[in-house]
Parts: sequence; structure tokens; C-alpha cells
Amino acid sequence: MVAVIERETASEAIEATVNYIVNNGEKLFTETAGPGGSDVRTGGTVDPRRVTIHNARAHAEPFALDREGFRFVRHDTKVQNFFDEAELRRVYYPEMEALIKAESGAKRVHVFDHTLRTADDEMREAKKIREVVRRVHNDYTEWSAPQRVRDILPDEAEDLLQRRFAIIQVWRPIRHPVETYPLAMADARTLAPSDMIVSERRAPGRIGQTYAIKYNPAHKWYWFPRMRRDEAYVFKVFDSLQDGRARWTAHTAFEDPTTPPHARPRESIEIRTLAFF
Repeated sequence: MVAVIERETASEAIEATVNYIVNNGEKLFTETAGPGGSDVRTGGTVDPRRVTIHNARAHAEPFALDREGFRFVRHDTKVQNFFDEAELRRVYYPEMEALIKAESGAKRVHVFDHTLRTADDEMREAKKIREVVRRVHNDYTEWSAPQRVRDILPDEAEDLLQRRFAIIQVWRPIRHPVETYPLAMADARTLAPSDMIVSERRAPGRIGQTYAIKYNPAHKWYWFPRMRRDEAYVFKVFDSLQDGRARWTAHTAFEDPTTPPHARPRESIEIRTLAFF
């Protein structure tokens, strides 16, 4: 736990709006955009809700991956340029495998994807990276998580799926401290199965699923103000074990009311991994 409370956001909690979805029975779809574009979402009705988001830097106890669904870690990286694909694969991927093994206890970790995001539209188009996601969601479903194993490791999948596996992600800023659209996490213990709505995700050559999330006043939200390049979230978006531990972590970017004027747009990277136990 990094006991740093930035002066600008030292309050114990803030009120902010997060975007849920109304479960009105409509099928939900996301058409993923090409590099530099914006995803197109259809179906359902966006449900903006004012919620309390707690300053996790003021939280007395460390968060646990199997309890709240996420961890906050101090983690240095040797990556010099996050926009260099070859360097990411050579340097960052092995760093993330080691980090997730240490944080989760997994015996094997396979990095299968990364996504760079920015809240700056001009940079997004110029660098051909993705937008920030301003809706509450969880990245994999009961169906799409094991299907991802089959997609990525087809020769081993059926054997691997006989044992526990998880999809664990790591999120961090890549340059400046986060001043706009920080990432908020909901305590997994406050997320009910009935809150999650399957949303089909259509990408070139692949159909996947994510969970959109409907509003539940029980959700307890956290954020880490002004996260820096040497700080990261480690969080679960699927766990095959159904023994009461955290299996999903609802999360979203949100418009921070404490954002200063002329703030630098958020720039971040998320890594997606298969973790086998």
C-alpha cells in the first residue's frame, strides 16, 4: 500500500457520475472501432448515476485480489516508450507476468493483449490508440472467459480448463499522473450476479462478450487519486472458482470533479493475461 495522499485530492470521498445501463431486456452490442476510432454501442439505455467514490489512498487495510477483486501496487517498469510495440513485448510483458504471479499465486501467466488509451481525441487519432471507457463494465463473462483460452491456447485449452484459471489485468498511467478520467473500481463483494448484463462485443474476426452493469445502490466505489507511472491496479475480470472469492471487478473511467483547469489528458495502458493455478 502506498500511503501517499495528493494535496489536490486529499478528501476521503468525492461525489461523481458513473454510467450504468438500464436492463430493459434489449440486447447490447459493441462494434469495436479500428485503431484511433471510437467504439459504437447499441441497445439498452445509459443510466448515469451520482455515486460516492472513496479515496482508496486513505483506506486502512490493503485491498486483496480474492476479496475486493483488485490490488493497488507500487511497481516500477523499465519500459522507456509505451508506444513501442516491440519494447512492450520484450520488456513489459515479462514484467507483468512476474507481477501477476507474485500478486495472485498463479503458476503460469500468459499475456495475450494490451490496450493503450487516452482521453485526448487528437492523440488517440494520431497514435491510433483507444478511447477511455466511460461506462461501468467487466471485461469477460462466464462464456467469453473460457472461450478466450480456447482462442489463444487452442492446443492446451481443454486440459487447462479442467483446472482453476483467471483473467487478470494490470492498469497503469504511462506518462503523467492521472488528472482526467481516472479509473474507479467497485468492491467485488458489493456486485451481485443480477447486476451483470451480457453485452456482445464484435471485433474483426471475433465475437466476444462483456458484462454491462446495472445500477445497484450497494456498490462501493474506490479510486486512487493522481495515480503515477510507478503505480498500478492489478484486478480480476474472471475467476473460474465459485467458492465465494471475488470473480469479477466492475470498473469505469469517470469524470473527476476535482480535475484542475487545463489538466493533462489521461494516458494509460492495460494488460490482459490468462492466469493458471
